[in-house]
Amino acid sequence: MSTEACLALLLDGPMQSWGHASRFERRTTALHPTRSGVLGIIAAALGIDKHAADEMTQLKRFEDLRVTTVKLDRQTPRGGPLPIQRLEDYHTVTGIRRASGKVDEEATVQTYRHYLLDARFGVLLEGPAALLEEIATALRNPKWGVWLGRKCCLPACPVLAAPPGERADAWRQLLQRAGFTGTEVLEQFDHVLEVLPSEPGADILEDTPVGFGQPIGERHAPRWIRRVPKSAVINPQSTID
Repeated sequence: MSTEACLALLLDGPMQSWGHASRFERRTTALHPTRSGVLGIIAAALGIDKHAADEMTQLKRFEDLRVTTVKLDRQTPRGGPLPIQRLEDYHTVTGIRRASGKVDEEATVQTYRHYLLDARFGVLLEGPAALLEEIATALRNPKWGVWLGRKCCLPACPVLAAPPGERADAWRQLLQRAGFTGTEVLEQFDHVLEVLPSEPGADILEDTPVGFGQPIGERHAPRWIRRVPKSAVINPQSTID
């Protein structure tokens, strides 16, 4: 096998939540899986302990992995795309941690937690073949439970959609797992690419995990992305390559 490969993930479940700016009382969700969320699934499958002394070193192994996320719309009974819904879940929580780090057992606050409903995403993960093989093995038999952003967001199917191989093969298997023909091209779907800061349309997200067990404000580093809407006119020569 080449030193570089691609594997595919299918993130399908009744609820998903991909927080990237979620602190304090309002816990929002992005409209696509974050890098932190995807690598968090992998870290859980591998059994990386966020409280371990070497957690940051272990996460650093994922630096060279490239993540492309794709919105794979469900279909309505009439054959059209099923829109993603957003749910706001209201809670009151007693016993909160203050900025000082101390827990105030008497304090009660309101919290609002956001979820995506009827969402389904594909992920193409590219990088060193040996690392992807290790990840695929862990996803087949995860050490810890995996979820789609939060513990209440359980996957509805196995997360690993295609083992490491050629990008075109991983893309075809992902599509077929999601009920498509496998001949569709990337431009037919809304997707998010990782890009250089200088690329037109580049946007920045603070969602590259540095250490899940680090203090708030030190857990993530920035990442540059470009959101690409599906094209109304598809070039027949276009491919996933």
